[in-house]
Amino acid sequence: MFEGLAPYRVEWAKGDAFAGLTTAAVVIPKSMAYATVAGLPIEVGLYTAFVPMLVYALLGTSRPLSVSTTTTLAILTGAQLSEAVPSGDATQLVLASALLTMMVGGVLMLAAALRLGFTANFISLPVLVGFKAGIAIVIIVDQLPKLLGVHFAKGTFLHNVIEVGRGFAHVSWPTLALGLGTVGILAAVEHFRPRWPAPLIALAGAAAAVVPFALQHHGVEVVGAIPSGLPSLTLPADWSLARQLWPGAVGIALMSFTETIAAGRAFQGRNEPAPRANVELLAIGAANLGGALFGSMPAGGGTSQTAVNRLTGAQTQAAAIVTAITTVVTMLLLAPLLGLVPQASLAAVVIVYSIVLISPADFRDILRIRRTEFVWALAAFAGVMLLGTLQGILVAIVVSLVALSQQTANPPVYELGRKRGTHVFRPRSPEHPTDEFFPGLLLLRIEGRLFFANADRVTEKIQPLVGAAQPKFVVLDLSGVFDLEYSALKSLIDAERRLRDEGVSLVLAGLGPGVLEMVRRSPLGDALGRERLIFNLEMAVDKLAPAARDAQERVT
Repeated sequence: MFEGLAPYRVEWAKGDAFAGLTTAAVVIPKSMAYATVAGLPIEVGLYTAFVPMLVYALLGTSRPLSVSTTTTLAILTGAQLSEAVPSGDATQLVLASALLTMMVGGVLMLAAALRLGFTANFISLPVLVGFKAGIAIVIIVDQLPKLLGVHFAKGTFLHNVIEVGRGFAHVSWPTLALGLGTVGILAAVEHFRPRWPAPLIALAGAAAAVVPFALQHHGVEVVGAIPSGLPSLTLPADWSLARQLWPGAVGIALMSFTETIAAGRAFQGRNEPAPRANVELLAIGAANLGGALFGSMPAGGGTSQTAVNRLTGAQTQAAAIVTAITTVVTMLLLAPLLGLVPQASLAAVVIVYSIVLISPADFRDILRIRRTEFVWALAAFAGVMLLGTLQGILVAIVVSLVALSQQTANPPVYELGRKRGTHVFRPRSPEHPTDEFFPGLLLLRIEGRLFFANADRVTEKIQPLVGAAQPKFVVLDLSGVFDLEYSALKSLIDAERRLRDEGVSLVLAGLGPGVLEMVRRSPLGDALGRERLIFNLEMAVDKLAPAARDAQERVT
């Protein structure tokens, strides 16, 4: 707690102040835009850029992390709220959002108490790539009607795509022109002046065009009146919604933590301590709980705003406190001006910053390196769009678990040869035709954890290798096996007995201390004795190769 603030150095103050102000110029307009994505009043975005930001700055361990809401959290929140409050009543949505945010905070705090910080790596990177790309497509389709100035009843993703296509016949051209102009300003500023607050410049320019050109009289919709002043205490009124909201709260909490820890690690300074996962759970949970009491929506660490914070000189969490204070000033003094911001411009901001979630390069790299994981990324991508955003999280988790199960249930088994003139043993390959192999001696390497789910599979892989080689000795190199579960040990005992009946001796080499101790305490240890438990492969070859060669020659 307060790790980034104490002891505080005076020379950090200038960098923190400048970074906090600059980040506020990015965070405030984006938070307003993301509130509309969730179907909430625009001021909810301001509240989210204030209270959670401040609470995290006091409790979090990442110095540059900037906490408000993100594209992913906004669309997940909107999906959950649309189910909980199908009428779309603004007051009920705000109360339901407060309850949802409180539940998200509660889930995160409970996870901190149970020390579940390891869940930061629960979703594999390829699956996360697919999930985020799917989220981006959903967000873009959701925002296109505002950009086009068309209206229709929202439904499933495919329904929305069809309706957007039909809406092109009824486009409000002034609205579209303003939205595309906002996109152009964002792109130009990001390209030519990347350190400038592009969202603030774009939205300020759009708002400045509303009055002199009377855009409201040409079909351009604006945000409208925004309450001035600080947020008031907001307590959930309808606790009966909790039963309906809890699955979404768990999913949003998982995504909030995943994004938070990823952003914190990505922008960790060279000499800064790494974010501590369990403390981050506590901090982001408290940020959500505190925010819920003042009407904010679910919050988490944002990658793009954290990047701005770090690149503009943030040294400690004090930069986030400056951002929160700037948000307060905005709520007190600038609310009337924010009401002139066109809805199409907010949609343009959301679309532009959602597109960066789609990374064709990542998909291409995954496909080039490993096709199986490319399929997992596509499954998560399709799951978000076809099943829904919250269900997409479940798809992502299930795909990750299946991927993990597949990997652990199918450990590799390699037949080894020795690189000629060296002590290097490597898998047999046509690329190494000069490697040494030893008559009557079969060298096999197993990698990974051996346990009940993969013991039979390992045996199935070994049997044909033994049948093809007809060796006198089978040497299993277990240097890559870090754990040997009882079921797998029993399979080794049975394999040793079968091989012995066939006149083949099983030898184990390279056992780690834990695996060696387990083997010694079992009947396998008695069967092998000290003679067939060898320190490493090189010693096994030196000891067994002559006897194996002699036995092979006698047979032939």
